[in-house]
Amino acid sequence: MTDNKHHTVIIGAGHNALVCAAYLAKAGRKVTLLEAAEQVGGAAITREFAPGFKVSAGAHLLFMLDKNVRKELALDTTGLSFSQQNVNTTALATDGNHLLIAGDALQGANISDKDRLAMKEYRRFMSRFASVFNRLNNRIPPRLATRERSDWLNLAKTALNIRLLGRQDMREFLRITGINIYDVLQENFENPLLKGALSLDGVLGSNLGPRSNNSVFCALQRLSGLQGISMPKGGMGTVSNTLATVAKKHGAMIRTSTPVSRILLDGDHVSGVELQGGEKIAAGTVISSADPKTTFLGLLGARKLEAGFVRKIMNIRMRGNVAKLHLALNSTPVVNGLNQNQLGDRLLIAPDMDYVERAFNQSKYGEYSIKPVAEITIPSLYDVSLAPPGKHVLSAIVQYAPYQLKAGWSEQKSTFTDQVIELLASYAPGIHSQILHKELLTPVDIESEFGISGGHWHHGELAMDQFLMLRPAPRSAQYATPVNGLFLCGAGSHPGGGVMGSAGRNAANAVLGQKHAGVQHS
Repeated sequence: MTDNKHHTVIIGAGHNALVCAAYLAKAGRKVTLLEAAEQVGGAAITREFAPGFKVSAGAHLLFMLDKNVRKELALDTTGLSFSQQNVNTTALATDGNHLLIAGDALQGANISDKDRLAMKEYRRFMSRFASVFNRLNNRIPPRLATRERSDWLNLAKTALNIRLLGRQDMREFLRITGINIYDVLQENFENPLLKGALSLDGVLGSNLGPRSNNSVFCALQRLSGLQGISMPKGGMGTVSNTLATVAKKHGAMIRTSTPVSRILLDGDHVSGVELQGGEKIAAGTVISSADPKTTFLGLLGARKLEAGFVRKIMNIRMRGNVAKLHLALNSTPVVNGLNQNQLGDRLLIAPDMDYVERAFNQSKYGEYSIKPVAEITIPSLYDVSLAPPGKHVLSAIVQYAPYQLKAGWSEQKSTFTDQVIELLASYAPGIHSQILHKELLTPVDIESEFGISGGHWHHGELAMDQFLMLRPAPRSAQYATPVNGLFLCGAGSHPGGGVMGSAGRNAANAVLGQKHAGVQHS
């Protein structure tokens, strides 16, 4: 292993790692990305799950991509394009009287004038509150126990952002942020279908129900992208491939099918990595996009860290509760009450808030939801590259499906899959006869396929106690870690999950200003 203190190695090539690599290479750093899988992207990939049928393996909608990343890395002129933009949301009803949500406008489902007006006000104040999160997303979190002027200025900016909401909105922001979305929606709306759909945005991808604390917090986090919902042409893999193109254009080297076995140290400083085949790569800086448990407990090893810090990492809540269903269909599905254009919307199954809460309750006892909630897309309606002519793919995020299923997923996976399809059939009666192939990824499958501890897409729950300077834990919340030269850039760091790229961008900035490396005391 040759000495190369100016070399930066990034472990993993998920979208955040690719963003980080692009910025560092653009700044003149020598960068090598090492990805265990055959393609870049982590969970943000497009893959074939049946002959001729391709689907976004994880997230299937793009709505949080950091506008700074998009502009500064020139993604729109490098390969990023969309099959559909400003996608509407349709909350499905079994009687065909569906609810269309287009921004702050509502159609169908016997919506009252009161709810129409309430929706405009709800979107107004939620968007304003989400703008606070948006500003936080693009900053390295401040350290609390510090005398650094930059940290105090960062804290002051955070407080100022909240204060600039105005007295009334500031009080409302502080009131609702820590409470549950069930109460907020109950205060503002009458229509059960509307409340069910909006509540799902507060719990999607999480271990929360509408009555859980932090559900408003999660809803605001999802809205913090402050842009419409889009479907990348070619699936989510297009986003990752475009980022890889930019990174390589600036000089980054990307090696796929190259799993890392451990992070190497020279005293208290990283010295590089060792690959599974035994090859050692020297580097003065190592950045991990893997989840915090994999990074610290797996690749580095608990014995090389303080016991107190190890306990904090072990206590990160990161057990997934979400499954992903993929269906290959021989024709266009028929949903009562929807035309083909409306089928291309983001479709939700969440009839009311109590339905969502009951679905969640079963997961608390290690059981999957008998009647789950779902976010459904049929991307092949607008992107013919994803399926053979005349055929389609259906992609659905389904919850709740706990990582630690009491009965075990090996015994229950097929049963749960069939129950999800039965749920879809209650809205699309002919779907059974249209299915050519089906695939369900449980949290255990997600852990195995994408190397994410606990199968949690966000590398840890999005909650107030796992946010900002607490994500993933104090002394590693500013991307630098207690080990000199070792940084984090994945979804387990601030601001969390979602295809946004902010963690990668922030991590690159932290690396480029390394004076805080290894000395965090937040």
